[in-house]
Amino acid sequence: MPTRPLLAFELAHAQARDAVHAVFDPATVTDALNGPAAITVHSRAPDRATYLQRPDLGRRLREEDLPALSRATMDRPDVAIVVADGLSATAVHSHAAPTLLALCERLSGWRVAPIVLARQARVALGDEIGAALDVDAVVVLIGERPGLSAPDSLGAYVTWAPRLGRRDSERNCVSNIRPPHGLAHAEAADEIARILIAARRMRLTGVALNASLLAQPDAAADG
Repeated sequence: MPTRPLLAFELAHAQARDAVHAVFDPATVTDALNGPAAITVHSRAPDRATYLQRPDLGRRLREEDLPALSRATMDRPDVAIVVADGLSATAVHSHAAPTLLALCERLSGWRVAPIVLARQARVALGDEIGAALDVDAVVVLIGERPGLSAPDSLGAYVTWAPRLGRRDSERNCVSNIRPPHGLAHAEAADEIARILIAARRMRLTGVALNASLLAQPDAAADG
C-alpha cells in the first residue's frame, strides 16, 4: 500500500478512536447555549470502559439523578431535548449547541423542558429521561459511532411518548449532522421539527410514523 494512503488511513483510525474516548464536557455545550437552563445527569455506566463494554448500563439513568428531573419543571412540557455524549463527545462539542439552538427557534408554541446533558449515554437513556419529565416527545442529540471519515457526526433521535422499553423501531433518526461534510445545523433542525410536528399529529414515531406519512403524502408535505 502506498505511504500516503496508509498514513491517511492511520490518521482517520486514530481520530475515530480519539472521538470514542473523548471526555464529554457539559460546559462546552452550556457556554455555547448562553442562556437555557440545563440539568446534568449520568447513566449507570460509571466510566468509559464500562460504558463501552456494557451498553445496557448506558441505557438506564443513575437513580440519584431522578429527583432532579422530577423537580425540573412545574408545568408539564411538550418536549425534552437531551444532549448525550454517545460514542463521540467530539461530535457533541462541535455540533450539539448550534443544532439545539436552531431547533428551539423552530419550536414556537412548544413547551420545552430544561435541557438535559447526559454522560455515558446511549440513545435509549432519553426514554427514561422523557418519562421522568412527563413529556410527549424526547429528542436525543448524540455522538454517533465514528467512521474512518467521520469522527464528529451527530445524530438526532425522536421518540413519541418516551418510556422504558421503547424499541429502536419506534424512533425516527436524523443522522450525519456535521457541516460542511454532512447535514447543516439548520437543515437538521428543519427535519427534526418536521418529525416532531408529524409525531404530535399522528401521536407516534418510528416505522409506524413513516408508514402513515407515506400513506398520506399531503399531510407529510404540510408537516
